[in-house]
Amino acid sequence: MEDKYNQLRLERYSKELANLLCDRHFASHDTLNGPQLISFTPIKQVNLFGIKELLLKWHHEMANLRSPYFDYEHEEVKEALVNFMNVLSRKILMKRNAFEPLLQKAIYDTFLVVLDPVATFEEKFLRIQEEITLPKLQENLKYIDIDKQLFAGFVDTLSPSSRDREYILSRFKLYINANQELRTPLHQLVEQFNTLLPISEEEIRAQAKTSPSFLDRPERMAAKPAPVAPVQEKDVVAPIHTAQREAAPAARPAMYKEEDEELEAAAANARPTLNDNFRKAASSSVADAHSNRKIDSLKNSISINQRFSFINELFNGDNLTYYQTVQTLDDFKDAESAMQYVTGTLASKYDWSKKQDHVNKLLRLIERKFS
Repeated sequence: MEDKYNQLRLERYSKELANLLCDRHFASHDTLNGPQLISFTPIKQVNLFGIKELLLKWHHEMANLRSPYFDYEHEEVKEALVNFMNVLSRKILMKRNAFEPLLQKAIYDTFLVVLDPVATFEEKFLRIQEEITLPKLQENLKYIDIDKQLFAGFVDTLSPSSRDREYILSRFKLYINANQELRTPLHQLVEQFNTLLPISEEEIRAQAKTSPSFLDRPERMAAKPAPVAPVQEKDVVAPIHTAQREAAPAARPAMYKEEDEELEAAAANARPTLNDNFRKAASSSVADAHSNRKIDSLKNSISINQRFSFINELFNGDNLTYYQTVQTLDDFKDAESAMQYVTGTLASKYDWSKKQDHVNKLLRLIERKFS
């Protein structure tokens, strides 16, 4: 189910590569912005995990904004905070000391997708919130590139009644065993990384006995049996299911152990994040008012989450094509022409027949621009 690997070697390689890539970028730049982050490395999965880690940090910081001295449940305050978060997400700017640890973990986690998909699934999908729901599991597919069909196929087998972490994880292990042919071979991933910094498959697998994998950990070997399957659960064979969104509290490798313990201690006493409160408490009237507000341009009004979604789902990860398309849409003089360009030219060119949700969001933004 998972490959044996040298954890210490991977940690060292991740640190060396992150250092090398940062040397190259920050030799000519003082900071890193959003567009640069999206395409920072030629390995898309590394970029996706970097974004995911950034959003996780961001949500932790936003939670600290809450104060006992102000009414954060007031509709005007909630709307203002939503606007603030959207504006902030379009103004990413990091210095090297903030970005390099995120990149280091993103590199390490990219190797784990291939080496230990069970550990990846538990971290990226099951440690995301207090309550597990099918839409939340689907949203996290947005940050998966390598073996996305494997993860999406499994999520598509779950019913809305799936809630128990241990049961879902147990099913995923069975699913991996039954679908080994969908996994990316390690040598293919190594070839991609070798264009950045040499490493061999033998180095990664060497001294495997000193690097216990996720399933070798004592707490996993003593795991309790999975509960009975929910009623109407589907068979563990399914087509790809495409979805999106949200950052996940990450299970860190050894080099992050102290930070992990601090985060877990803080989380135990933390209040709900702003993001949680917006989802639970925001009234439909406020949401409708915000979604109907006129915007001046598409380029300046699409948040990083939505931008990521469009790039990943509508433009097959090609951020340059996305930016060119948005510029073209902004240059149209009326909504009808812009919408015709989307539903006619673009939908046919990129085969958006199964991407209706994302297309509708883009069309709604166009309506707001020309309203």
